[in-house]
Amino acid sequence: MWNPFKKNPNDPNQIGFMQKIAMKKVMNMSDTERMKLMQKVMTPKNIAKNKDKILATLGQMKASGQMTADQVEMAKQKLGL
Repeated sequence: MWNPFKKNPNDPNQIGFMQKIAMKKVMNMSDTERMKLMQKVMTPKNIAKNKDKILATLGQMKASGQMTADQVEMAKQKLGL
């Protein structure tokens, strides 16, 4: 039976059902709302708390070809990692 919440573990580019909904909601926000949300989410406290997850995700994105090494380094600098 088809499960909308199940993600294919063999495809690193595929996102789950809930992530798709969240992405659509963020993309439909106005620019000011999106900036407020990002400022709230990207606080130094949240970045420090999730440092390992962020670094692992950046590594996966680099390995899958979604980001180049330069883009990964720029992201690390912007996040203060």
